Amino acid sequence: MSAPAPLGSRQARVLRAVVRDHIRTGEPIGSSTLAGRYRLGVSAATIRNDMALLEELGYLTHPHTSAGRLPTDLGYRFYVDTLGGLPKLSEPQRRVIAASIDERVADVEDVMRRTAHVLSRMTHYAAVALSPTVGRTHVVRADLVWLGPGALLLLVSDSGRVDKRMLDLPDGADEETVQRVSDVTATFKGLTYPEARARALARSREAVESERAILGAVADAFRELELEPSREHVFLGGVANIAREEVFQHRDTLRMLFEALDEEATILRFLRELTTDDEDITVRIGTENRLAAMREASVVVAWYRVGDRPAGSIAVIGPTRMEYPSAMSTVAAVARRLTEVIETLGG
Repeated sequence: MSAPAPLGSRQARVLRAVVRDHIRTGEPIGSSTLAGRYRLGVSAATIRNDMALLEELGYLTHPHTSAGRLPTDLGYRFYVDTLGGLPKLSEPQRRVIAASIDERVADVEDVMRRTAHVLSRMTHYAAVALSPTVGRTHVVRADLVWLGPGALLLLVSDSGRVDKRMLDLPDGADEETVQRVSDVTATFKGLTYPEARARALARSREAVESERAILGAVADAFRELELEPSREHVFLGGVANIAREEVFQHRDTLRMLFEALDEEATILRFLRELTTDDEDITVRIGTENRLAAMREASVVVAWYRVGDRPAGSIAVIGPTRMEYPSAMSTVAAVARRLTEVIETLGG
């Protein structure tokens, strides 16, 4: 999308009014409607001239069968970028979020399912929650427990995930050997899984033979966890909310959206590309989305965090005629609540 042309203050007010009214009604907006509804301080004729200029600059478009105008993706972008502060959620809405995403739920995947459900229920859009990303989660605890012929590697991450791996022991390895290696794995606290794997390999190169084999097995276990397909899941909620074909311009859009949402790898890749560490909340509108299936959709996505580190993301997906302020407020509030719960689960 090319850089937008600057607008005068009155044209900016007219544009914001057109976007607000179109989001509310779904209809093309005419100058007489704006003159009667908003205190713009000018006549309908002046507003009509402003709307013609906004169309010329690419912020509005003009359906052939109507005297009114519709926002383009550029018009929606201007509206979102000039929102200022977002509305606060009501106390009942905050209670719904707190009750739905509950720290007493011990399973991370259950928490993510609940997150997608409450997001879709509150926004009436499709919702997506990505489980914590392995490369971004950190080790809270890494213990090696002697079990006679083998050893149990117990891993707890700061996202609340608990993993267990049985390791074969080399001949001659005893309980003291396992304890010495466990002392090494205890130093993995605070490392990401890839960092812990690298440290295990580094320590194995300088260890005695019996400990070297065990540390190599520990590194292999971390590698398996990184590559495990189930490590990252996409949890969906309210997909039926986007099945209102009238909000999309082309009949193929719904089919493409459903196909994209059904492909976990596609959604994982798409949302990873959207979220950046320096943005708390990201909005991508229509043609700003690289994924073809999302070219008539808008996406509001936010990180949830562990400490000050992004751990995973949540999003809502709807038409470009989205209730942006409420959607952004809801996604931000749910991300904050999810951060609190994930930190509690991680201990």
